[in-house]
Amino acid sequence: MKQRKHYCFIGAGSMAEAILGGLTKSRRADANGIHVINRCDRDRLTQLKNHYSIQCPEEKEKAVTRAETIILAVKPKDMADALDQWGGLIRPGQRVISVAAGISTAFIEERIASGVAVIRAMPNTSSMIGRSATAICGGRHAAKSDLEEAVADFSSIGSTVIVDEKDMDTVTGLSGSGPAYIYYFVEALEQAGVREGLSHQVARQLTLQTLVGAAHMLLETGEDPAELRRKVTSPGGTTMAAIETLADHHFHQALQSAVHRARKRSEELGQVFTPSAAK
Repeated sequence: MKQRKHYCFIGAGSMAEAILGGLTKSRRADANGIHVINRCDRDRLTQLKNHYSIQCPEEKEKAVTRAETIILAVKPKDMADALDQWGGLIRPGQRVISVAAGISTAFIEERIASGVAVIRAMPNTSSMIGRSATAICGGRHAAKSDLEEAVADFSSIGSTVIVDEKDMDTVTGLSGSGPAYIYYFVEALEQAGVREGLSHQVARQLTLQTLVGAAHMLLETGEDPAELRRKVTSPGGTTMAAIETLADHHFHQALQSAVHRARKRSEELGQVFTPSAAK
């Protein structure tokens, strides 16, 4: 695939840093071809420039018009203002990727020139260490080649899948919020170990390695999680006693309800950014 040489990030927060860091580390892009602009925080831009050697141009309009790929990395509440400020400079032939949760491709499309390829991406916080689970979807004018380029971009910070836009709220509930569920689980498992007499340090070390080992078993064996669970659950044994306790406390239902509630909340937040024609 042809490599995109010029990127312009609108927004300079942690997600922008994770993506530009992945692009440069993987050599998907050269630092000289990455421009970052934001509303007012010059100290933040200086920090990024010094650390990654990317460009923070004074001529912001030129950075937007020259970019093949424009990454909208602003907070959802700031998206309308960002598009009001920069949307008029974006033209067909450029690709726009939004990483703002809850913002539909249609909302962006109606605020920029007709025919521009718009893509929506939902990374998660593990992007900071190159381990994101990212889902992307294309708007009306995004061609297969646009999606392929976006997959290559976001694969620099983890794994990437393509979904239909109607599924993005579910993605938000599953993998977007997912790291928090894992951290919550780890908190509880550590506390359980300490409660039963282990030191906090030992409980954490055993918990984290157990988590990493289980994840690798799933990835490397390709086996169904239910089958792997059955293999370590001997009838009448300790693991069975524990699993039965989790089942008694509706562990599955609790997780399913959490993902469902997060999806519904994502839908609620997205209603604020419904395209004018749909209001």
